[in-house]
Amino acid sequence: MERFPLKSSVSKMGTTYQSVYKKGTNTSNGRGAHTSTDDDMVDITPGPHRAADSSSTPTNHGTFQLYEHSGRNSNASANSFIAQYFSSSAGDAVIFSGMQGDTDEIPGIGQYDDFHTIDWQRDIARDRMRHRYIVKKRQDSIWDLIKGAHDAWSGWVCVLLVGVCTGVVAGVIDIGASWMTDLKFGICPQAFWFNREQCCWSNDEITFDHGNCSEWMTWPQLFGESRDGPGAYIISYLFYIVWALLFAALSASLVRMFAPYACGSGIPEIKTILSGFIIRGYLGKWTLIIKVVGLILSVSSGLSLGKEGPMVHIASCLGNILSYLFPKYGRNEAKKREILSAAAAAGVSVAFGAPIGGVLFSLEEVSYYFPLKTLWRSFFCALIAAFILRSINPFGNEHSVLFFVEYNKPWIFFELIPFVGLGIIGGCIATIFIKANIYWCRYRKYSKLGQYPVTEVLVVTLVTAIIAYPNPYTRMNTSQLIYLLFNQCGISNSDPLCDYNRNFTDVNSAIEKAAAGPGVYQAIWLLLLALILKLVMTVFTFGIKVPCGLFIPSLALGAIAGRIVGIGVEQLAYNYPKIWLFSGECSTGDDCITPGLYAMVGAAAVLGGVTRMTVSLVVIMFELTGGVRYIVPLMAAAMASKWVGDALGRQGIYDAHIALNGYPFLDSKDEFQHTSLAADVMQPKRNETLAVITQDSMTVDDVETLLKETEHNGYPVVVSKESQYLVGFVLRRDLNLAIANARRTMEGIIGQSVVIFAGPVQPLPGPPSLPLNRILDMAPITVTDQTPMETVVDMFRKLGLRQTLVTHNGRLLGVITKKDVLRHVKQMDNEDPNSVLFN
Repeated sequence: MERFPLKSSVSKMGTTYQSVYKKGTNTSNGRGAHTSTDDDMVDITPGPHRAADSSSTPTNHGTFQLYEHSGRNSNASANSFIAQYFSSSAGDAVIFSGMQGDTDEIPGIGQYDDFHTIDWQRDIARDRMRHRYIVKKRQDSIWDLIKGAHDAWSGWVCVLLVGVCTGVVAGVIDIGASWMTDLKFGICPQAFWFNREQCCWSNDEITFDHGNCSEWMTWPQLFGESRDGPGAYIISYLFYIVWALLFAALSASLVRMFAPYACGSGIPEIKTILSGFIIRGYLGKWTLIIKVVGLILSVSSGLSLGKEGPMVHIASCLGNILSYLFPKYGRNEAKKREILSAAAAAGVSVAFGAPIGGVLFSLEEVSYYFPLKTLWRSFFCALIAAFILRSINPFGNEHSVLFFVEYNKPWIFFELIPFVGLGIIGGCIATIFIKANIYWCRYRKYSKLGQYPVTEVLVVTLVTAIIAYPNPYTRMNTSQLIYLLFNQCGISNSDPLCDYNRNFTDVNSAIEKAAAGPGVYQAIWLLLLALILKLVMTVFTFGIKVPCGLFIPSLALGAIAGRIVGIGVEQLAYNYPKIWLFSGECSTGDDCITPGLYAMVGAAAVLGGVTRMTVSLVVIMFELTGGVRYIVPLMAAAMASKWVGDALGRQGIYDAHIALNGYPFLDSKDEFQHTSLAADVMQPKRNETLAVITQDSMTVDDVETLLKETEHNGYPVVVSKESQYLVGFVLRRDLNLAIANARRTMEGIIGQSVVIFAGPVQPLPGPPSLPLNRILDMAPITVTDQTPMETVVDMFRKLGLRQTLVTHNGRLLGVITKKDVLRHVKQMDNEDPNSVLFN
């Protein structure tokens, strides 16, 4: 399409091809009817291009409509930008059929209905035409030059605004969630809006294990109890459960009452929307507000969920809302998706403090159409968002990353074996989680459980709170648990996990090898219990009707498994330092194995197995921790995890939820390996009737009856029902809008008026005809009935088609829609084709 010139390169065309009509039939008033016959289609002969014909009626020339400059303004609106362009140009010009500027006269043309797929080709062509017009007009005046400059930098301004807003919203979420999480344990009497860390900043007596100080009052202390003791434990337990239930109930109620789309992580829907699907309201302002408030509440409730996935949804909402400030993006669904891709990158950037990982996540995981221009804008958007979040500094430290680690010991070559082993363990844990979660979500969807979303949230929260409180590793915030597991045991750590038989004589000396004390073994048992509990609770939590993400629970599962393996390898090195496995690295007396590194690798393995990320995962992990020298272990674990996950189950969690919800997502990474033809897939099947519209012999009543009796999203336009020679394609929505607009604005249009889509017309007695050539796409994508489905599927993926028409020797046979393709793929893979619900 890029190569189609708006203005022809020669001043006059010597010949045109009369491919649809015979010469000599023309009229100047655009009214009346003319019925074509098969003979009209047969005459494909070059003939002289006559000015008399072009003064009123365009010559149909395959893909284009050709106009002589001298008569173009007679029928076109003076307000149409294309008409204005043609009035100031010389010579012939070409308009892409169905993309004419005067379609803007009918409100709503070019937009899409809810739960429908967009036409990428049509939207991109519309934008190119708009851009060419602006470039042409730039030379006319200073004002047009300014408008042209505004158009050129509007994309950068839009992503700048998205980055700034995303950074601010992420700061609010981080601050709100940390305060409300600490509210479950106590309050700061001097300033109730301080969380526990801020409350203790001015105090020197802070203990590193629980972070308590004299300024911070626990709930038992407020009731006159001591910090410790049975009574204090019971009061703390009750307050923990009550606050958790209150936060969860508020979150679920807000989602149910104001924005049902605000539940879940949002990434499966964002992937589907970026592939060209319309879900009205999913990225709206109410969804944004409730998602932000609900996310703070649900994270604070202690449920097994994270805020990282919902941050992508929140950033995409901001991208959608801000795109309407720039009509270039707000009115064009294909262009809007460039902004949404950049917004998704900003969401991951602020969620993890990982701008480069955010760009790669958008490229690898969520985006469908990602040109180089979008890559640069995504990078810029993620950079701005990370900069704004760093300025707000919600974590109150010098690092904008979530889990900064400070160990820098080199890893031993032998350790690649346990690292790959962790990848395999991560792939197995991820597969168990995905299969169990999809089973439970399917049960919820098709049973009565789905009718009681708030009750389900409260039950899950109650069970989670009751089981989580006794175990210190499940009671604490999940992000704090991951940070603890990633950390290296030093002089300041008093957690049982660091109960080694060490004597710290010099703070700056290297950490020596030591035998694990009883606290370490007790911590391992508690961590094993935490692993099982978190796995089970995350299965039931992901998918309930509150905002909930999956990244942090996945990282926690992997970090627990990794830390346990790391402690095992560390004790092996302590007891057998001279065996060949350690290559003499562990015979010096210093600690050569870092259990925190194993936790980091394990976290990457489980997250990679759950989401099937590879490149972006590794970059996010080393940005997240600052551990750049551990890229190779992370890569090894991520690849092992992906291979195991792919072997045990084909889909990651997001693709599985897309399939469960029946969204029309055609994954560009999958290969079509079956030997079927277009004729096997097209609708209707052979010997069935195809609903078509004729170019010039149906009345308004006929068309409206067809619209009532069928539910197709569009209709092929043919020369006549006998010949079935294809003229073009018209969308159902455009037909409805055009007929309603004509009845409202044109005089004399009644049910008996003849609808003219193409061709020269003759004046006949009776009501005036209704010309609808402006909404006809005369360049629909077509294939023959013998085209292999492998080629058809590739066309749908790479061109972003809604439908393609199937012909045989030029005659129309049927239509293949995106829904037909998806159902055929499911059928070939022995899955239920009826699970695809939308087109």
